[in-house]
Amino acid sequence: MRSLALVPVLATMLPSLGTATPSPTVAQPPTKRGSLPVVSVSGNAFWQNDKRFYIRGVDYQPGGSSAMADPLADTTICSRDIDQFRKLGINTIRVYIIDNSAKHDECMGKLADAGIYVIVDANNPLYSINRYDPAPSYNAKYLQSVFATIDEFAKYENTLAFFSGNEVVNDVVNSTLAARYVKAVTRDMRRYIGERGYRRVPVGYSAADVGSNRRQQADWMNCGSEDERSDFFAFNDYSWCNSDFRTAGWDQKVKNFSDYGLPIFLSEYGCLTNGRDFGEVAALMSDKMTSVYSGGLMYEYAMGDNGYGIAKIPSVKGSSVQKLDGFEKFASALAANPPPEGDGGFVSTTHANACPTKDANWLIDTTLLPAIPEQAKMLMMEGAGSGPGLGGDGSQNAVDAGTSSGDAEQGSGTVTSSSTPKGSENAAPATSTPANARAVVKIPLVLTGMVVVLTLGGSFLL
Repeated sequence: MRSLALVPVLATMLPSLGTATPSPTVAQPPTKRGSLPVVSVSGNAFWQNDKRFYIRGVDYQPGGSSAMADPLADTTICSRDIDQFRKLGINTIRVYIIDNSAKHDECMGKLADAGIYVIVDANNPLYSINRYDPAPSYNAKYLQSVFATIDEFAKYENTLAFFSGNEVVNDVVNSTLAARYVKAVTRDMRRYIGERGYRRVPVGYSAADVGSNRRQQADWMNCGSEDERSDFFAFNDYSWCNSDFRTAGWDQKVKNFSDYGLPIFLSEYGCLTNGRDFGEVAALMSDKMTSVYSGGLMYEYAMGDNGYGIAKIPSVKGSSVQKLDGFEKFASALAANPPPEGDGGFVSTTHANACPTKDANWLIDTTLLPAIPEQAKMLMMEGAGSGPGLGGDGSQNAVDAGTSSGDAEQGSGTVTSSSTPKGSENAAPATSTPANARAVVKIPLVLTGMVVVLTLGGSFLL
């Protein structure tokens, strides 16, 4: 999210108190309304049952980060906008800020009725990793909030995925050190989903498109043991500025990620330079890209101060929506470029990549991840309890919040529980293998004697 670039820095100024002592999680009954087929990961693609699924959606945060509001916790807001989503013809939205103390049954049900899936950011400005001082911010209080968000959304069949972070690593080289902590959060989220017996909702990271470390970020999130690796990788790409496939450098990105080993999609796209006709949609749905990419999310639906929106909402909680020029253009681009038939040339197996080695643009010199804080371990078995919501004290400067005591051994994120599924009567037990579970091919984890640094054209630096 373009307006969240300074969130980790600003959040360090927020006051905070001691470690949370959550009450045990109460299992939620299955949601009966608005059932959609569960989307899962197999090979380097997403699947809706046995049909290839392409993300064709928008980033959704009316009011922007400054509003600190969850649009899916207010039925008036979501109902107003779902009517517009239907007109656009989208199948997915991404929501950046979630109130994990609120209920979401009504809005998630309405979205499911409209055939729309949701990708949920597990962080918010109060509870997130500080890119420039990550160790203290990776604490039990933070993880309790992250896990509470999982508790709230894992029960919905139209929860497509969780993001473990957004643009934590940027073009400042010191921020690359925070990647260890983002990957630890990804590990912890995947384990929590398994230990609590939830459906295996995919977990991945939304990266900034920084040419100097783009490939390192991608390889880092897909190296190491199975429990440490992401289920997918996404990045925010603003290089297509009303241009074309080659001018934007997308041909090289497809080539460089052709053997990446996990699903890839664009978590944000839509450069403003030279206007926007959304030619990206045609490219994403073409055979030039479908063997590697699984679609993307256009930034963004609601107009904000940064000028990216395609709909003007005079009042966040009001009923009126004014369609801007980009609305019809985006709807037309989607209508003219439907999802392709068949499997899109996907790769049926996945594999781990070699971990990137330290260089001038990547400062991590180990393959080990921080161990989960001791105070957070009990949450795996007992549940996160009530979420702190958006009115909590925050976690980055929390006193005695319980931080990591050192590095973890590979395999520390392996699920040990045989919990029964919670939240969805169609959920697969954590100990079972879903029909579309990813197949894994092992390759060496560390590339020695060689550093791969890919600087690709057309990147949009934050």
